[in-house]
Amino acid sequence: MDAAHGAERMLIGLLDAGHHVALEQVPDLVDEHALYAGLDEVLIYLVDLQQSVLRLLIGQAEHGGEISELRVDTTLAGRAFQEVRILCQPGGDSDPDRWWVPLLDGTERLGVLGISATAADEQTEAHMRHLASLIALIVVSKRVFSDSYARLVRSRPMNVAAEMQWNLMPPLTFANQDVVIAAVLEPAYEVGGDAFDYAIDGQTVCLALFDAMGHDVAAGLTANLAVAACRNSRRQGVDDLSGVSEAIESVLIDEFGRGTRFVTGVLAQLNMSTGMFSWVNRGHHPPVVIRGGRWVTVLQCPPAHPMGLDLGLPVTLCQEQLEPGDRVLLYSDGITEARNRHGQEFGIDRFTDFIIRATADALPVPETLRRLTRNVLNYHDGRLQDDATVLLTEWHGTGYSPLSL
Repeated sequence: MDAAHGAERMLIGLLDAGHHVALEQVPDLVDEHALYAGLDEVLIYLVDLQQSVLRLLIGQAEHGGEISELRVDTTLAGRAFQEVRILCQPGGDSDPDRWWVPLLDGTERLGVLGISATAADEQTEAHMRHLASLIALIVVSKRVFSDSYARLVRSRPMNVAAEMQWNLMPPLTFANQDVVIAAVLEPAYEVGGDAFDYAIDGQTVCLALFDAMGHDVAAGLTANLAVAACRNSRRQGVDDLSGVSEAIESVLIDEFGRGTRFVTGVLAQLNMSTGMFSWVNRGHHPPVVIRGGRWVTVLQCPPAHPMGLDLGLPVTLCQEQLEPGDRVLLYSDGITEARNRHGQEFGIDRFTDFIIRATADALPVPETLRRLTRNVLNYHDGRLQDDATVLLTEWHGTGYSPLSL
């Protein structure tokens, strides 16, 4: 059987069989079909919620002797994950080389594959990429109803509020030829009142970041209700941001009463064709723009009151014309107000300086935010007292390929 026919048989067979298996059966299924393309062994490693470690997905026939956990920051597998590129780990005298292949669903980094192959040329590498793409689709289709997946990607117990939030959020990364969107949410296992949202509607990107009062289950419920009201309003045809924010406030007041529970937030839209960025500020920190990898500006706009207080302040729509390559940051106060053991805040200057340095290092947007999270957590001795959320949007105009992410 020639290589091309073997790869075709591998992919078609895996696609057909993948419809009727649970997540735990995927590794065995992959090993069975990968042999057709000359791939001796395929290990599936999935990244944890905080993108710190890669964990081996074990199937019915466990891979004996394999390392079950690999650090993202200190291993070749982790480097492949960070840089989103295939890397080769040479084998010994009698061992085949192992290839670390990024596992991507679109541009969401799910983990890596560890593929053993006795010989690998450009065609074999192409087969590895195609296999990784198909496995990613299968994993994503199974994880929604898999408790095994949830346990695998968690490093410690999660509270109920965080359980709600993680099931509410869109993927942490999205990209097309015009825009890259990435987000982080900490503390991953105890998050309470922070939430982010984004959606694509034709040439419009809808963005939102919310910070509900409190850090408990009630705060999580409030944030969930704000996101649901935001989506519901948009999907019923309310296309002006002021109207969407007022619809959110109305839902919160109907549910909790006037002034009982409230949410600050920024709601925004980006026209992907023109780069026009529009937003309203409901008692939140203003957006920040980083331009040219060095110039920072705060997007000032008269803030209205937080949603739920019903203070009657006017909601002002503001606009900013972006330039190709601009990065817009929406963030919650847990990022900038996180204090170290000496009581010093992380601060807006340190926050933006980190993004600027990451831009200079040509880091992909998702990797920039992953490293920012590590930096903030290290500054705060690994524990945050408040939710810390960042939603970063990078507008490229035309001529950009999401594969460069």
